[in-house]
Amino acid sequence: MARRARNTIAVAHGPPGPAAGMPPIVLLTDFGARDVFVGVLKGVIAGIAPGAAVIDLTHEVPPQDVRAAAIHLWMAYRFFPPRTVFVAVVDPGVGTRRRILAAETAGGVFVAPDNGLLTRVLRESLPRRVVSVDARRHGLPSVSATFHGRDVFAPVAARLAGGLAVAELGPAVRDWVELPFAVPVLTARGASGGVLLVDRFGNAMTDIPGGWARPGDGVLVRGRRVAEVVTAYGDVPRGRAAAVVSSAGTLEIAVGGGSAARRLGLKAGMPVTLFRNRP
Repeated sequence: MARRARNTIAVAHGPPGPAAGMPPIVLLTDFGARDVFVGVLKGVIAGIAPGAAVIDLTHEVPPQDVRAAAIHLWMAYRFFPPRTVFVAVVDPGVGTRRRILAAETAGGVFVAPDNGLLTRVLRESLPRRVVSVDARRHGLPSVSATFHGRDVFAPVAARLAGGLAVAELGPAVRDWVELPFAVPVLTARGASGGVLLVDRFGNAMTDIPGGWARPGDGVLVRGRRVAEVVTAYGDVPRGRAAAVVSSAGTLEIAVGGGSAARRLGLKAGMPVTLFRNRP
């Protein structure tokens, strides 16, 4: 008796997802989207850790602006799983004797040039271990003098995501470079601080903690009153300036339907004062 052929159903499988238990790799660079550089970083990572999820944090940091990169990284890292591997490549000193750091903290593992890019992260999430990466041992077989993102940062990140311990990357470091970020000061009459970053909307994010501000408080920039604290963007009349608590938890100056940077001439580093309008 002939056997009846069993019906089979072909199941189409998409590309494999992230490997279970493997932390994501987050990229932050000043490479932009026009050139091939970001794609090449991802290609190197895919060749070493094909199961890793790769997330683009931003590639639009102003060219060689290490200070802006430090702020972007600090704003974002806390919203990722604690074992995330962050790769930050804003590196004007590429090819010189500057070190490449790998830092392990409670908030993730960070790979970055030793140029101050990790300043705000390491002040907030104290490092358990910081090492100087041995590029010859852990980079690609041939390391160029102009593209360490491809030749060192990407392979190191892929190996970290695959389980390599930070301690195995190189000797311990205790004297990493820090940028001179000022610390905001709370006073009896309000607070003093400065503009940290201007975003693409023209909003000026300051370093003054939002918890120090109350609705109705005034904001001075370079001694000139420019805004009053309100609760939300929707409370800012069109064309008028006001201050709100930003998504990063700090005070931010905005213009309803416009750009505070253009309207008020705001730039990173400008001094900002918060003052009480009432007790």
